[in-house]
Formats: sequence, C-alpha cells, structure tokens
Amino acid sequence: MNDAPNAQRTLPADAIAVVAALVLPTLLASLYFVGLEKSEAAVQGTVYAACKVVQFGFPLVWVFGVQRRKLTWERPGTAGIAEGILFGALVLGIMLAVYHLALKPAGLLAAAAGPVRERIAGFGIDGLAKYVALGAFLSVAHSFLEEYYWRWFCFGQLQRLLPWKLAAAVASVGFMGHHVIVLAAYFGWASPRTYVFSLAVAIGGAYWCWAFRRTGSLAGPWLGHLLVDVAIFLVGYDLMGGVWPTG
Repeated sequence: MNDAPNAQRTLPADAIAVVAALVLPTLLASLYFVGLEKSEAAVQGTVYAACKVVQFGFPLVWVFGVQRRKLTWERPGTAGIAEGILFGALVLGIMLAVYHLALKPAGLLAAAAGPVRERIAGFGIDGLAKYVALGAFLSVAHSFLEEYYWRWFCFGQLQRLLPWKLAAAVASVGFMGHHVIVLAAYFGWASPRTYVFSLAVAIGGAYWCWAFRRTGSLAGPWLGHLLVDVAIFLVGYDLMGGVWPTG
C-alpha cells in the first residue's frame, strides 16, 4: 500500500492531522479504560466500539476525503511475510519464556491478576469461549487495524514531514502512548513494569516501521503483531489462573 506518484504535497493541515492521530488513541484509552472503569459492561463495550470507529475511521477520512490521494497496492513479498512471522514467533517465545521462567515464579505480575480479571469482566467476558473469541479478534483484526493506523497512516504521514528514522521514532512513541495508559491500569503509575513494558512496545513499533518501509507492505508487521498479541492473551489467561476451565 503506497502513495501514487501524483500524491499531493504535504500541507500544514496534514501536520496537524498526524499530530492529532498520534495523541488520539491515548485520549480515547483514557476515556474507555480509565474514565469508564466502574461503568457497566454494556457501557464500556459501547464506548470502546465507538472510540475504535473514530480512531480507525480518521485516516480513511483524511487520506481519501481531505488529501484525495490515490494509492497503489502491491502484492506482499514472501520474504517480508516470512520475516514478520519469524519476528512474531521469536517475540512470542521470549515473552512466554520470560513469563514462565522469571516473572511468574518471582510473582512480579501477580498484582495485575485482579485488575486483569476486572477489566475482562467489565467487557462482558465471562467464559473461556468468549475470552478466546476476544483474543482471536484482537490478535487478528485489531492488530491489522493498528498496523494500518500506526505504520501506514501515522508513520507514512510523518515520513512526508521528517527524515524516516525520526518519523519512525515519533510514530513509535505515539504507539506506546495508549499502552502506557493500559499498563498503568494493571500495574500502577509508580511501577517500573509499566514503563519497561511500554518501552518494549515502542521498540516493537519502531521495528515494524522499519519493516514496513523496507517491504512496502503491512503483511509482515501485521503477522508479527498478531503473534505478539497471541502471547499477551496466553500470559493473561495463565495470570488469571485459568479461571474458565469450560466455556
């Protein structure tokens, strides 16, 4: 997915739009993850869905409605896909190994078990089948939407304004922002784990920016992101102690 050769030049409004896109997910996460923490499941779910429509709809409105750009589509290369899968599998393995061999035995994530259960219950997830469905949706669909939002739109727009390495750094910090909100809800603002894990998110985001720039495709970053999300849900389930032995 690339700009066509006749893409319009960058205007000041484009810079404002990408800055708004960088901070929007953090603001929305503050609303549905913190502001509505004690609200009913139906309210949380409805607001969450509305926030996601706003977030993921904004790039389409801006690129096609305001910039009126034409895009070309390229078939993903097998090398980029293989790289994405390899990266995701490597991170998945590292995450599970670190969790089971170090973090879990030391009890470093134990404090998050209660908040994780509460958050999951707050979204109406009351059984294993629903948890698997949520994990599948976020790992497959939501990870693609995040790649489209952060790598294609935010990083892509920033490259029109900044050198690509700086653009990747800025986009990755933006990508990290809403994860800080989420992690702080689980571990607290004073916990080093909130910031260590958030930094890991930024590093992963920077790598996916680099991969997207080299391959010109979201396929590799998406597949890598998908596998990382799978690892998160596996850790989350174990952290809760397998609270739903049946669906």
